[in-house]
Amino acid sequence: MGAVSVGAAVCALVCAQFALLVAPAGAARAEPGGPGARGKGVVRTSPPPSAPEPGDGGRPGEAGQPDEEVGEGSAARLEELRKKIEKLHDRAESATEEYNAAGERAERQRREIVRLARAIVRTRGQLDDLTDRAGAMARAQYRGGGLPPSARLVLGGDPEDFLRDLGLLHKGDQAAKGLIAKLRTANEDLDEYADEATGRWAKLEADRKRKARAKKDVEAELAKAEKLESRLEADELKRLRELEDEAAWARQARWLESGVLEEIDQRASARGRKAVGYAMAQIGKDYEWGAEGPGTFDCSGLTLRAWEAAGLRIPRTSQEQWRLLPRVDITDMRPGDLIVYKRDASHVGMYVGDGVMVHAPRTGRQITTAGAGSLPILGVVRPDA
Repeated sequence: MGAVSVGAAVCALVCAQFALLVAPAGAARAEPGGPGARGKGVVRTSPPPSAPEPGDGGRPGEAGQPDEEVGEGSAARLEELRKKIEKLHDRAESATEEYNAAGERAERQRREIVRLARAIVRTRGQLDDLTDRAGAMARAQYRGGGLPPSARLVLGGDPEDFLRDLGLLHKGDQAAKGLIAKLRTANEDLDEYADEATGRWAKLEADRKRKARAKKDVEAELAKAEKLESRLEADELKRLRELEDEAAWARQARWLESGVLEEIDQRASARGRKAVGYAMAQIGKDYEWGAEGPGTFDCSGLTLRAWEAAGLRIPRTSQEQWRLLPRVDITDMRPGDLIVYKRDASHVGMYVGDGVMVHAPRTGRQITTAGAGSLPILGVVRPDA
């Protein structure tokens, strides 16, 4: 197939979907997590009496069979259940960040396809115009008889007219060559845009599939966690929440006992104060995976919007925030910095000072404050470094 016909074929494909792509694609949202008590969290700097010493929750692993029978609510049984539920939510959060990342990639591909579609439309118009001009030039040459210069001199009889016509002929020849070169360039551009558009379509579809798979993964892990919790009586659910809090307090206590807080005395930047102010104003709102506000947030959606309110656009996902933003030592941490948690960087919170961070915890919970060391810390990044 010739260059022009290939360009025209892909142009038709791209332009046919151009109008659809110009409208922002609506991001699919999952249903918010189950209801829970709203309100600001209280941060303890040490574990309550009788707090157990659980592990600090490394990489999420297998969560066991969700259909195991729950016992009579013994402390040991509930602690085992707490660990299973925590791992399920860890896996759901990792899948949430993959869902967010796939959505970001798909949106970038969509914007690129829109750009290419516009370029193809523009180049097609240029090509049509050049073709019309080439046709007009050919018709003019035909009307002039298409005689070679020597024949024109013999038949004309007037050397001055001949020389004038020869100059015009030379200019016309140069114009024709320039037109041919422009036609060739336009055809090459059209083919290049068409090839790139085809590749972008393929990547867009791949990202859409990744996003759909991640959505299923999130829903599956949350369903398992809900199934486990649904078998508990009210008093057992209350005790389960207490065990979760105790595990967090124990981690926070160990973090504080390291003396790290004594070395953290940095003051927030002007932008950092704005980011903290925004994040703290969201306390009490529900966590919703994949959400970026204003009514609900996931963990990285909260930090994204907080720093956006401070006038700075940062990456969407916690993994990209960890990968792309400047890193700082924990002892140099200041309010507004982002604390990235877990080995796969699947959770993020914002440091607000005095050993406290604000974050969107997980499905079924609300945005709250917590001890900065209440989750396993991977590292700290500073958006406005």
